[in-house]
Amino acid sequence: MKQALRDVAALVARVGVGGIFFANGWTKLEDGLTATGVKFLQQGAPAPGAWATVTMLTELIGGALLIAGLGVAVTGLILFAEALGVFLVAPPLNPISMNELILLGTASILLAVVGAGRLSVDHMVVIRRRETEAANEFAADAEADRVLASLRDSDTPARQSKPAEDAGSPAEDAEDAGPRAEDAPSPMADTAPHPRPRTRPVRPPAAEEPAPAPAPVPGDTLVAGRKKPAPRGRRPSSED
Repeated sequence: MKQALRDVAALVARVGVGGIFFANGWTKLEDGLTATGVKFLQQGAPAPGAWATVTMLTELIGGALLIAGLGVAVTGLILFAEALGVFLVAPPLNPISMNELILLGTASILLAVVGAGRLSVDHMVVIRRRETEAANEFAADAEADRVLASLRDSDTPARQSKPAEDAGSPAEDAEDAGPRAEDAPSPMADTAPHPRPRTRPVRPPAAEEPAPAPAPVPGDTLVAGRKKPAPRGRRPSSED
């Protein structure tokens, strides 16, 4: 709500100030440059013809731009400079015209600082420019995303195929595992007759014969599978 009131107030100020400037310039144009130069000469201007031309064009063009709200910041400064120059070089003889000149200069500098508001050509131009910039940024971001996506897609198959290349193909594994089928001798390559090898009957291995048992020593007797020790000799007694 506050922003809407500011826009309306800016529109009213632009139309009022710009309308007065445009009306003053139109009056100078109707009177002619000669009559306007005579008035500036009476006010003490050093070059009345030049002052008449400059002020007429400035008020006509500047007033129209203020009403439309186009380039208000620059236009307001130019109109303020024109009013200040007339006030210092050729002040009006009529007090009402002097007061009007002061008010117009003050309002011009105020509009230059505050702005034209949203109900102006400046705002429309700014909106279109911002929309164009936003569209360009969006298009640039979309293009960058497409480029990055294409780079990622091209990098993924390369990573997947690298282990397969390192592992080797089945044909290479078959070559490393053994000789090729091409290197094997063909059964049809050698057709000359060869004598059959003589085969000898294979004899079964002879059964191992048990070793003969050792002959028994005289005086030894087997007792329950053990040898009975020989009888010990009797020691002679001391009486003998």
